[in-house]
Amino acid sequence: MFFLFSCHNDASKKNDHLVFRYNEYANINTLDPAFSRTLQDNSVSNQLYNGLLQLDNNLNLLPSIAKSWNVSQDGLIYTFNLRNDVYFHKHELFGKDSTRTVVAKDFTYSLNRLRDEKIAAPGSWVLNKVDDFKAINDTIFQINLKQPFPAFIGLLAMKYCSVLPQEIVEHYGTDFRANPIGTGPFKFKRWEENIKLVFRKNENYFETDSVGNKLPYLEAVALTFLPDKQSEFLQFAQGNIDYLSGLDASYKDELLTADGKLRAKYNQSVDMIRGPYLNSEYLGFYLDSKSPEIQSELIRKAINYGFDRKKMMLYLRNGIGNPANGGFIPKGLPGHDTSIGFSYKPQLAKQLVEQFKAESGISNPEITLNTTSNYLSFCEFIQRELEKTGLQINVDVLPEATLRSARSNGKVDMFRSSWIADYLDAENYLSIFYSKNFAPGGSNYFHYKNDMFDSLYNKAFTITDIEKRKHLYTKMDSLAMDKALMVPLFYDEVVRFTRKNVKGLGINPINMLDLRYVSKD
Repeated sequence: MFFLFSCHNDASKKNDHLVFRYNEYANINTLDPAFSRTLQDNSVSNQLYNGLLQLDNNLNLLPSIAKSWNVSQDGLIYTFNLRNDVYFHKHELFGKDSTRTVVAKDFTYSLNRLRDEKIAAPGSWVLNKVDDFKAINDTIFQINLKQPFPAFIGLLAMKYCSVLPQEIVEHYGTDFRANPIGTGPFKFKRWEENIKLVFRKNENYFETDSVGNKLPYLEAVALTFLPDKQSEFLQFAQGNIDYLSGLDASYKDELLTADGKLRAKYNQSVDMIRGPYLNSEYLGFYLDSKSPEIQSELIRKAINYGFDRKKMMLYLRNGIGNPANGGFIPKGLPGHDTSIGFSYKPQLAKQLVEQFKAESGISNPEITLNTTSNYLSFCEFIQRELEKTGLQINVDVLPEATLRSARSNGKVDMFRSSWIADYLDAENYLSIFYSKNFAPGGSNYFHYKNDMFDSLYNKAFTITDIEKRKHLYTKMDSLAMDKALMVPLFYDEVVRFTRKNVKGLGINPINMLDLRYVSKD
């Protein structure tokens, strides 16, 4: 027994360089791309599926299953020429060959499924501007829009728009979420929910690297689901997992110096990469609240002026991230403008609170701020700073799912949230202020309505020139910030830590995990 166990361990160590291991503390909800609405679900879907198009690490739009495409002059008709060498992962339902080639009608099925009301996929909104679509033949697929929408082409790179085989999806029904068949660089092997998820290399994958080597380089990907970030860090520090994403209060000072550099004890074993992240962290106000404090523009502006974002980032994030002194549109997207936001003005904040007291007759203004445990330190920092202005903030910690539901249904007056770009156009951020997107049906959690904003928002769809659209975007952002609908906290950064033997992981502004080019020494 000892001999066999030793042999097993030796073999495991020998092959360890072929397996990429990481932990997903937020867990995985589904392996069905039509329902992949979270970052962690998208990251696993990115290993299993392909769509018409894809993004590189600089967010340039590149071919994927579509090798080329063109758009009609009126911006309404998109025609895609497909590759003829893309195969679905093997499955016995495909017959004697155990696989088959992807053809245009597979995209017809996949997009029809995405917008099927009976399926109720959360990604159906990506087709809101689509009139119809059809397979011209096996290798030509065409999409017709209802109206011009310059950002539409970027939506097709989202995992919602992945291609699926009809016969497999219909065979499994709702169980397709745990029995995925796609075309991606890795294929599904095993999923023990809340415990472990394993993918194996797809030997038939169609992409190669720059010198013609087949992708991916790895043989397998193994995920665990430890729910605690501290435990995840310990697994990384001990070398049991290869990758750690993001920065958590439980380990940030152990891993980083105050100015955001790796501590000396980790320099020999860990690499850190960081870069811009299209993610705006903010505090939001529900404008239909009956609270006089929430209704007051004076109080909302006082909160924006009342704390030092730069100091907050230095002490709570070790300098990782950029203080949000501009609007809601983050750094890196056309339309971002630092002149339309709020800077630290404690005296002005105090004056605004005093003015509210005088006008309302409320001597002790008070607001409850709802957050999750991960952001408690930020909310307590803001709470302490705003006490100096005469405004009392009560911090209430809720589970993430509870807060998400309460925010959508108008059950919380003030809440912490974030907005991560779904596609590479500032319209993605501004849609959160559009009056026809009121929550719970849409993402306008503030219930903000402004006719001028709505007019500019609709006008932006008709303008293909990005420079002209950029000016409209900035004007819309400034309208929302002028009313202090929210409190931008910071524009995030992607930060990734890997063991020294991991090569080729890379980084991108939407924090999508791409393991095609990863290898381990």
